[in-house]
Amino acid sequence: MKKMILIGFMGAGKTTIGRLLAEETKQSHVDFDDLIVAEIGMTIQEFFDQHGEEAFRKIETDILAKTLAKEQIISTGGGIVLKEENRQLLKEMPLVVYLKTDPEELIHRLKADTGSIRPLVVSKTPEEILAVYRPRIPLYEETASLIVETTNKAPQEIVQEILTKAGA
Repeated sequence: MKKMILIGFMGAGKTTIGRLLAEETKQSHVDFDDLIVAEIGMTIQEFFDQHGEEAFRKIETDILAKTLAKEQIISTGGGIVLKEENRQLLKEMPLVVYLKTDPEELIHRLKADTGSIRPLVVSKTPEEILAVYRPRIPLYEETASLIVETTNKAPQEIVQEILTKAGA
């Protein structure tokens, strides 16, 4: 296995699973949010506050096009599927894994993750978070070549399932 892209909503485990997959397969892993922060020179929250979501999504597309050329495991941002252009770029890749998570589990994970600032869910109610998540579900499903259910599964269990289903 050379290249794998992980997609899913924030809190689905893309970064954790990406790191574990990289260890397991001896490949490099890149977290999309880290690439964006390096490119924009500020936190994603600061960029959202100063420039808005539309400007952020443009940068996201530019970085995606560059990043997909490399052989590595990529953990994308949760909103990567919002732009049609991004979905088309991703669909050209050999393996795009959607880490599908039950909405209630996502709420629990996001509320428990106090170490990161997520611009689209900070200080939002569970209902507001679900209002952001639900419209994305069909976009994730349309874009993925492999869907892996992550609800109530340990990270290592998810990694093994991905490797088995991907034939690695």
